[in-house]
Amino acid sequence: MAKVEIIRPLFEEIQKKFKGEAHEIIDLMETLETDPKKGELLGSVAGVVIKELKYKSFIFYFITDGYKLKCFDEQTLAEMLIRFVRMPDKNHQQETINEIKKILLNFGPGGFAE
Repeated sequence: MAKVEIIRPLFEEIQKKFKGEAHEIIDLMETLETDPKKGELLGSVAGVVIKELKYKSFIFYFITDGYKLKCFDEQTLAEMLIRFVRMPDKNHQQETINEIKKILLNFGPGGFAE
Protein backbone atom coordinates (compact mmCIF):
# COMPACT_ATOMS: atom_id res chain seq x y z
CA MET A 1 0.00 0.00 0.00
CA ALA A 2 1.07 3.55 -0.69
CA LYS A 3 1.61 5.93 2.22
CA VAL A 4 -0.57 9.06 2.38
CA GLU A 5 0.87 12.06 4.22
CA ILE A 6 -0.94 15.32 4.91
CA ILE A 7 1.35 18.21 5.80
CA ARG A 8 0.52 19.62 9.23
CA PRO A 9 -0.63 23.12 8.13
CA LEU A 10 -3.10 21.56 5.67
CA PHE A 11 -4.32 19.03 8.27
CA GLU A 12 -4.96 21.86 10.74
CA GLU A 13 -6.73 23.93 8.06
CA ILE A 14 -9.00 20.97 7.23
CA GLN A 15 -9.88 20.45 10.90
CA LYS A 16 -10.55 24.17 11.42
CA LYS A 17 -12.61 24.68 8.26
CA PHE A 18 -14.60 21.43 8.13
CA LYS A 19 -14.88 20.53 11.84
CA GLY A 20 -17.25 17.49 11.88
CA GLU A 21 -16.63 16.63 8.22
CA ALA A 22 -12.83 16.57 8.63
CA HIS A 23 -12.79 12.80 9.21
CA GLU A 24 -14.65 12.23 5.91
CA ILE A 25 -12.05 14.28 4.03
CA ILE A 26 -9.15 12.46 5.69
CA ASP A 27 -10.81 9.12 4.86
CA LEU A 28 -11.15 10.24 1.22
CA MET A 29 -7.48 11.18 1.10
CA GLU A 30 -6.50 7.84 2.62
CA THR A 31 -8.32 5.96 -0.18
CA LEU A 32 -5.24 6.80 -2.26
CA GLU A 33 -3.32 4.23 -0.23
CA THR A 34 -5.09 1.48 -2.15
CA ASP A 35 -5.86 3.44 -5.34
CA PRO A 36 -2.97 5.86 -5.98
CA LYS A 37 -4.03 6.51 -9.59
CA LYS A 38 -7.12 8.32 -8.30
CA GLY A 39 -7.33 12.08 -8.90
CA GLU A 40 -6.90 14.40 -11.85
CA LEU A 41 -3.41 15.04 -13.23
CA LEU A 42 -2.49 18.74 -13.29
CA GLY A 43 1.15 18.60 -14.34
CA SER A 44 4.58 17.45 -13.32
CA VAL A 45 7.90 18.94 -12.31
CA ALA A 46 11.11 16.92 -12.46
CA GLY A 47 9.27 13.60 -12.25
CA VAL A 48 6.99 14.70 -9.41
CA VAL A 49 3.32 14.61 -10.40
CA ILE A 50 0.82 17.19 -9.16
CA LYS A 51 -2.75 15.90 -8.90
CA GLU A 52 -6.01 17.00 -7.36
CA LEU A 53 -8.69 15.23 -5.40
CA LYS A 54 -12.14 16.79 -5.03
CA TYR A 55 -14.52 16.71 -2.09
CA LYS A 56 -17.83 18.41 -2.83
CA SER A 57 -16.78 21.85 -4.10
CA PHE A 58 -13.33 21.72 -2.48
CA ILE A 59 -10.06 20.71 -4.11
CA PHE A 60 -7.00 19.19 -2.42
CA TYR A 61 -3.65 19.10 -4.23
CA PHE A 62 -1.16 16.31 -3.72
CA ILE A 63 2.21 15.31 -5.13
CA THR A 64 3.75 11.91 -5.77
CA ASP A 65 6.47 10.18 -7.77
CA GLY A 66 5.32 10.17 -11.39
CA TYR A 67 7.45 7.20 -12.40
CA LYS A 68 6.16 4.98 -9.62
CA LEU A 69 2.61 6.08 -10.34
CA LYS A 70 2.92 5.20 -14.01
CA CYS A 71 4.83 1.93 -13.75
CA PHE A 72 4.11 0.62 -10.29
CA ASP A 73 3.93 -2.99 -9.26
CA GLU A 74 3.02 -4.13 -5.76
CA GLN A 75 6.57 -3.65 -4.42
CA THR A 76 6.90 -0.14 -5.83
CA LEU A 77 3.45 0.79 -4.57
CA ALA A 78 4.51 -0.12 -1.03
CA GLU A 79 7.33 2.43 -1.30
CA MET A 80 5.19 5.19 -2.76
CA LEU A 81 4.53 8.39 -0.82
CA ILE A 82 1.54 10.59 -1.61
CA ARG A 83 1.77 13.98 0.07
CA PHE A 84 -1.19 16.35 0.29
CA VAL A 85 0.15 19.89 0.22
CA ARG A 86 -2.51 22.54 -0.45
CA MET A 87 -6.21 23.42 -0.46
CA PRO A 88 -6.87 26.58 -2.50
CA ASP A 89 -9.94 28.73 -2.40
CA LYS A 90 -12.01 29.04 -5.59
CA ASN A 91 -10.32 32.27 -6.75
CA HIS A 92 -6.71 31.14 -6.38
CA GLN A 93 -6.53 27.65 -7.89
CA GLN A 94 -4.07 28.49 -10.69
CA GLU A 95 -1.93 30.56 -8.32
CA THR A 96 -1.78 27.60 -5.94
CA ILE A 97 -0.75 25.20 -8.73
CA ASN A 98 1.97 27.66 -9.80
CA GLU A 99 3.15 27.95 -6.18
CA ILE A 100 3.42 24.14 -5.91
CA LYS A 101 5.43 24.01 -9.16
CA LYS A 102 7.75 26.78 -7.94
CA ILE A 103 8.39 25.00 -4.64
CA LEU A 104 9.11 21.74 -6.48
CA LEU A 105 11.52 23.46 -8.88
CA ASN A 106 13.39 25.30 -6.14
CA PHE A 107 13.33 22.85 -3.23
CA GLY A 108 11.96 19.52 -4.46
CA PRO A 109 9.24 17.54 -2.66
CA GLY A 110 10.89 18.26 0.70
CA GLY A 111 10.11 21.97 0.29
CA PHE A 112 6.68 21.66 1.85
CA ALA A 113 6.56 22.49 5.55
CA GLU A 114 5.63 19.72 7.94
